[in-house]
Amino acid sequence: MATMTSTKHPQPGGASSGGTGSAGSGDAGQMEQFSYDDTIVRLFATATIVWGIVATLAGLTVAVLLVMPGLSGGLDWLNFARLRPLHTNAAIFAFAGNAIFAAIYYSTQRLCKTRMWSDALSQMHFWGWQLIIVLAALTLPFGITQSKEYAELEWPIDILIAVVWLFIFGGNFLMTLINRRERHMYVALWFYIATIVTVALLHVFNNLVVPIGLFASIPIYAGVQDAFMQWWYGHNAVAFFLTTPFLGLMYYFLPKAADRPVFSYRLSIIHFWSLVFIYIWAGPHHLHYTALPEWASTLGMLFSVMLWMPSWGGMINGLLTLRGAWHKVAADPVLKFFVVGITFYGMSTFEGPALSVKAINAFTHYTDWTIAHVHSGALGWNGFMSFGMLYWLLPRLYQTKLWSPKLMSLHFWTGTIGILLYIIPIYAAGLMQGWMWRAMDDTGHLMYPDFIETTQSIVPLWWLRVVGGILYVSGALMMGINALMTWKNRPSTYEVPVISAPRLTKEYVSQEPAPKSHLEDVPVLELGKKLDIFGRMGWHRRWERLPVKFTVLVTLAVVVATLSELIPTFLIRTNVPTIATVKPYTPLELAGRHIFVSEGCYNCHSQMIRPMVSETKRYGEYSKPGEFIYDRPFQWGSRRIGPDLAREGGKQSSFWHWTHFENPENVSPGSVMPSYGHLLTEDMKYDAIAPHVKAAAYLGAEYTDEELNNTAEVAQKQAEYIAADIVQQGGPAKTYEKQAIALIAYLQRVGVDLFAEEAPAEPAGDADSDPESTEADPDVALNEASVTPVASSLHALNSSLDESNS
Repeated sequence: MATMTSTKHPQPGGASSGGTGSAGSGDAGQMEQFSYDDTIVRLFATATIVWGIVATLAGLTVAVLLVMPGLSGGLDWLNFARLRPLHTNAAIFAFAGNAIFAAIYYSTQRLCKTRMWSDALSQMHFWGWQLIIVLAALTLPFGITQSKEYAELEWPIDILIAVVWLFIFGGNFLMTLINRRERHMYVALWFYIATIVTVALLHVFNNLVVPIGLFASIPIYAGVQDAFMQWWYGHNAVAFFLTTPFLGLMYYFLPKAADRPVFSYRLSIIHFWSLVFIYIWAGPHHLHYTALPEWASTLGMLFSVMLWMPSWGGMINGLLTLRGAWHKVAADPVLKFFVVGITFYGMSTFEGPALSVKAINAFTHYTDWTIAHVHSGALGWNGFMSFGMLYWLLPRLYQTKLWSPKLMSLHFWTGTIGILLYIIPIYAAGLMQGWMWRAMDDTGHLMYPDFIETTQSIVPLWWLRVVGGILYVSGALMMGINALMTWKNRPSTYEVPVISAPRLTKEYVSQEPAPKSHLEDVPVLELGKKLDIFGRMGWHRRWERLPVKFTVLVTLAVVVATLSELIPTFLIRTNVPTIATVKPYTPLELAGRHIFVSEGCYNCHSQMIRPMVSETKRYGEYSKPGEFIYDRPFQWGSRRIGPDLAREGGKQSSFWHWTHFENPENVSPGSVMPSYGHLLTEDMKYDAIAPHVKAAAYLGAEYTDEELNNTAEVAQKQAEYIAADIVQQGGPAKTYEKQAIALIAYLQRVGVDLFAEEAPAEPAGDADSDPESTEADPDVALNEASVTPVASSLHALNSSLDESNS
């Protein structure tokens, strides 16, 4: 065993890895010996590599299935819509998540000069997180989902995430800070604190649901509020899971690899606090021109534009850290990974604010441009920063030389070319979609009225993306081989250095001289001198030695910004004006909506017509806030691979939908939608509908006693009516027994309530005047209550569409 002193992290003048440590604690402080727990870092590093390969392979699989949907072979769990959420969760929470934890466990111990507070909690964190990933892999492909972007996992897994993240990981991290032996907390630790606090808040409040089974639930939010909460979560999941922890990673590992101090301590302070406060406001920019109130999306846009400044401040701080070390970049692939990663961060954080501007967003939203933007950040920033960190860590964790530096260099070039081959064609596809969707001829008609024309035009670009994906996956496999061979060359017993450091005293008296203004001898106002001292940010040094206070301040910054948007959105009724003709879904339609969600249809179809000429001409009347008051969860979507469905009701016959599920090519030649033949063969479970109806009623939907007490019978009668309609149109018999009938019922209902005529109230004495009126035939009652309003709504909708297209 070797005895050594702790390594000091290079910092700008006067700001070492959290300060001098001994200052204030004093030489008289009791010296303590300890060692770092690198076993947990090895576990997370290994998991990062394994899940990185899995996540990229899953991404390549869904990219291939998008251009060759027939490869699914009719298997319901093997198609784009089911596997796409699996890919995103694997990339974010499995690959990036484990990379974050490897970075945090390695750097925190060294920055705090202490072992993690509890080895047991560290192990529980590792195995608990891997269990969450496995549960995601076992549920998402089988249609168990909440259908919320980056928050698809159902409520039991959400509870497990909250426990593992907040109490096990967060508790262990905070106690490690409290028991540290380094007085000041270095900048990387600030970003880790912000990550832990904010992700916990986002996760808990976005996943408040009413359970309706072991793996099914309904969110307490509906429509506009649900969309707002989801993108408050979705945008800030990117901010505080894929940005802030990786900035902490950058602030620690980049100076280590370059052997240079961070460029600017003060810039890191400005970068951190402005990012934490501004980022949380920006979520509504994902909902421009939707049914969200205009003020909310405008506020999101303004804060998104402001994000450009702190984001580029971080990029500049990272790149200028390499001043005087650029000759090392040419020779060291680790630094190459970091430089390209930070460059992609700069590109993404310039592009993000630009895309939030309404005029630009109107063009790019729902197109593949957003997909290219997301992947440039994920593959370039998160992927390359993770790869660079791992290559730097592997020799240190396994205490041997990296097996093949040449393979590492080949990985860098293969991955870089792979990213470019991925994003450039998809940017081009986004431009084509935006132009073709909006294009109109001199007579004011759409030049490409058939949505599939646009899809077929960009399929060749999707093939180029597959090539780029193959190269990126190849790079991940190269890293896996390099790590495996390096592990094989490890020593039989790892050396565990023992470090000596003084314990921090409870009382701290700063030995630093009181700051003096540079303007002391200049004839300026005293206020100017005070501002000069304030600008040198010595006050922040005091915060850096108070982890609990620092955590509270970060929490307050996030909560204040959040409540400023949430309170008006939820409490001001005019944000969501009600529409008298909008009624709750019938039990069968509610079951069909659940199938729509489970099948992942939201991954390809939006349900939100924006108030733009090209969209109203293509789809019909633009969407209104009051139409979505019973939509739990909302289904506005974030991408259009297929046409918008907000006005789908009545556009096609029920038999058309049945044929479309069986083989989309039969009714939509050139479609990239896979077959949903399993919906035509799997039996409809009418007895399972009741919990959905009761949960909806609990949350405010108005249902009759008949619908609540005899749910299955009511649903089956509506199904029989639709099945009879299918037979009349030349379809098969007994379709009411199959799941497709519920989905057809839902699709025929979507968007028609807006055009329904409100039924006049019956005179109070009419029911009593005819004693037989209460004995009405239930089939007649069904037709009057469920079918006739829908039929009249469809007629009104078709008339409206005719008018809008004329």
